[in-house]
Amino acid sequence: MSPATARMNPPTAASATPIASAAQAAAKPAAGPAYKRILLKLSGEALMGDDSYGIERATIDRIVAEIADVLRAGVEIAIVIGGGNIFRGVAPGAAGMDRATADYMGMLATLMNALALQDALRRAGVESRVQSALRIDQVAEPYIRGRALRHLEERKVVIFAAGTGNPFFTTDTAAALRGREMGVDIVLKATKVDGVYTADPKKDATARRYADLTFDEAIVKNLKVMDATAFALCRDQKLPIKVFNINKPGALLRVVRGEDEGTLVHV
Repeated sequence: MSPATARMNPPTAASATPIASAAQAAAKPAAGPAYKRILLKLSGEALMGDDSYGIERATIDRIVAEIADVLRAGVEIAIVIGGGNIFRGVAPGAAGMDRATADYMGMLATLMNALALQDALRRAGVESRVQSALRIDQVAEPYIRGRALRHLEERKVVIFAAGTGNPFFTTDTAAALRGREMGVDIVLKATKVDGVYTADPKKDATARRYADLTFDEAIVKNLKVMDATAFALCRDQKLPIKVFNINKPGALLRVVRGEDEGTLVHV
């Protein structure tokens, strides 16, 4: 074929498409994050694994690996952690104890979990800071909002310990409060079930998962998403909540990418 003939007869769209499609598919990037900054609410029980209390090393290492994947995706991460896995071991001795005293013991348990999580992050090569609502300067920074924001901007994971620092408030409420203070896009509540259901899926085989629902729908249907104080704060501040199963491999990254994982609660 002469050059003149080639110019007169360029490749047809049909012949060019397969090559172009293959090139486009190869160049197509993985789905990016749907959120710039998140707050992950981890219960103490999430660290127990199959144990009855305490921290299971394999479980915390797996959670840390998922956090590291999300951080590498370009997302800023704040974490509020509970203390049920530790406080459960001393709960019998706390029976009949003054409620405020018991709550302060629970706050100290969250600090122990925060230090364990920070150590696991360090071993995974992830830089983090623990900020405590109770002053224990030898092991954690005091909670200072401006400093926490700077840590997040510097791509450090910030772990908030000791709840709000006040008795009678849960770590769910601390998550809602710190989430609003940090200006996060969403609160991710990590649980042992993959979302909010119409009924208890362990007891009702017909229970179905909500992909999303509004705050008002959750109230009307009496669905337990978070404790009432935390839920009301998120609703009033228009801060969405995503409930998902932290034990499901890759679930955290899928949530951050905006995929159909868990249940989204929104205004």
